[in-house]
Amino acid sequence: MTATGLGDNPQRSHAGDGPSPAEALRLFETMVLIRRVEERLRDDSAAGKLPGAVHLYIGEEAVAAGVCAHLSDRDYATSTHRGHGHFVAKGGDIRTMMAEIWAKREGICQGMGGSMHVADISKGILGANGIVGAGLSIATGAAFGARLDGDGKVSVCFFGDGASNQGALMETLNISTLWQLPVIFVCENNGFSEFTPSAEVTAGRIADRARAFSMPAAEVDGNDATDVWRAAGEAVRRAREGGGPSFIEARTYRIQGHFEAESFVLGTGRYRSDEEIAGWRQDNDPIARFRSRLVSDGTASAAQLDRIEAEVLDRVNEAVAYAEAGQPADPELAETLMFAPEES
Repeated sequence: MTATGLGDNPQRSHAGDGPSPAEALRLFETMVLIRRVEERLRDDSAAGKLPGAVHLYIGEEAVAAGVCAHLSDRDYATSTHRGHGHFVAKGGDIRTMMAEIWAKREGICQGMGGSMHVADISKGILGANGIVGAGLSIATGAAFGARLDGDGKVSVCFFGDGASNQGALMETLNISTLWQLPVIFVCENNGFSEFTPSAEVTAGRIADRARAFSMPAAEVDGNDATDVWRAAGEAVRRAREGGGPSFIEARTYRIQGHFEAESFVLGTGRYRSDEEIAGWRQDNDPIARFRSRLVSDGTASAAQLDRIEAEVLDRVNEAVAYAEAGQPADPELAETLMFAPEES
């Protein structure tokens, strides 16, 4: 079985074998890029430099990287309020993304969308979305269009465990199975619906929602980049070949809070312990795990990976400088971006 759709590179690995050395290094670089972007946003949010709240993807990088490694610019992806990682992994420009978060005219949405609405249609990035579960219908519609085009495009929907309880999921699972649409549903089960442990609001196994519709479903370690990569490769191959939709439940964990200013909302309240967070950070960090594997199996040396990390940090610093030097968004754009012009 050949994993298809890795950028525009015709050289592919077999999904069952794991990524090739070159693909593995790209996975590592993507995960590090997401992490450094989010860490910079974390720090600048704490320093009061950002004009709005941010929901960070730290700890979940292996999911976006492992899935998007199989996609090209022609493929579609929908995202969530925690969407920076998907944007970066799908090939979005971090300079314009940072400018968007900084509310600058140079932003990918001209500074009018902000952190929760980054999008780039030229890259197939149909948008992050502040509405829980909203991407489900958008991704399914895009998959319907791809099926009509008949040229092998696929659509991916990233959504969280909280969104798995939205009625739209059942509707899209049903119609995508009936019409055999080329869509991959990727549930990022990070254990929390905002401030509520998922076990308190979600019954059963999330992947079983797809199995009820006879849809192929995989449950993977979302902090293992190779595990995600394999499952996504199989799902994308199936969709491209006309085999219909697939469902991936990736169990992961968000290291940061629901959003960076949550302490102002929670006050003295807590929904998880410092010990729990530290345990995940120490034992299950997806980047540390993948880095260790790359060194131990001889794919790369520690020095080589250090160079990649240094180059990534330079890119992030340059992107922030670009954003900070930009022009403030034009509020008058609201009239032309949101409303159709009056007919004369």
